[in-house]
Amino acid sequence: MRNLDLDALQIFKAVADQGGVARAAQHLNRVQSNVSTRLKQLEASLNAPLFRRQNRRLVLSDQGRVLLSYADRLLRLSDEAQAAVRDGAPQGVLRIGTMESTAAARLPPILAAYHAAWPQVGIELVTGTSGALAAKVRNFEIEAAFVAQPFPAEGLATLDAFQEDLTLISPLAWGAIASPRDLGDRSVIAFAAGCSYRRILESWLNHEGVAAGRVMEFASYHAIVACVAAGSGVAIVPRSVLAVLGAEHSVCVSVLTGPYATALTQLVWRADDDSPALQALRQQLQAPR
Repeated sequence: MRNLDLDALQIFKAVADQGGVARAAQHLNRVQSNVSTRLKQLEASLNAPLFRRQNRRLVLSDQGRVLLSYADRLLRLSDEAQAAVRDGAPQGVLRIGTMESTAAARLPPILAAYHAAWPQVGIELVTGTSGALAAKVRNFEIEAAFVAQPFPAEGLATLDAFQEDLTLISPLAWGAIASPRDLGDRSVIAFAAGCSYRRILESWLNHEGVAAGRVMEFASYHAIVACVAAGSGVAIVPRSVLAVLGAEHSVCVSVLTGPYATALTQLVWRADDDSPALQALRQQLQAPR
C-alpha cells in the first residue's frame, strides 16, 4: 500500500464533515468530479469502503470511522509542523473538552485572554462528563479536557486548574440538609454516570449508609437547578455555577464539609501529544488571574 496522501485525507475529512461529495467540493472550492475521483482512489489504495449511502447522505463505514480519527491527527500534525518551521507560534485548531460547570463559570475569561494572545488558534469546545471526556482524550478525539476529580486518570498528564466549592441544593420547602439521613428516600438529580460531582454525591450518601430513592439524569445545570427548585430532589452543584445562573435564592443551599466540600478541576492531555497551542493554554492557566 502507498503512503497516505494528506491532500486525499483532507478531501476524505471534508466529505465526512459535510455529509456528501457536492457539499465537500463546495467547501474545498474544488470541482465535484475531482473530489469523487480522489475519494475512490483513496478507497482503492486502502482496499476498504469508507462510506455508505443513507437517506441521500454519505455516512462513514466502520473503516471510515477508524480512518477519520487518524486523518484528524495527521492533518493537525501537518499544520503544527508547518507552523513550527515558520515561527513556532501556536496555530490551527485546539479541541478542548469541558464539563458544563467549567464552560459556564470558569472558561469565558480564560478563553477570551487566550484568543487575544493567539487569535490564529481556533478553539472547539466539547462538553461532557469527566469520565467521557477523559476517554475522548485517550482516543485522540480531543487534545485536552477540563475534568474534575475523581476521574480515570491512567495515561494522562494533568495540570491543576480550579478548586470548586461544592454545595448541596434542595427545594426551599425542605429546608437545609445537614446530613444524608435528612434525605430519606428522596431523589437525586445529576448528570449521567461518569460525572465527578455525581460520584461525590453518591460517596457522601454511601458514607452514611443512605441509598438514594432514584436518580434523575439531566444534561444541563439549568435543568438540574430547575428540577430542584420545583421540588423533585437534591443535587450537588459548584457554588460558581449557582452564581452564574443567579439561582442562589431559588433553592436552599447547604454547605458540604470534609472531603465532599471541594473538588479539584484539572486540565488533562496525552503526554505524548503536546502541541504549541496546548502549551499556550497551559501557560494561560498558570498565569496570575
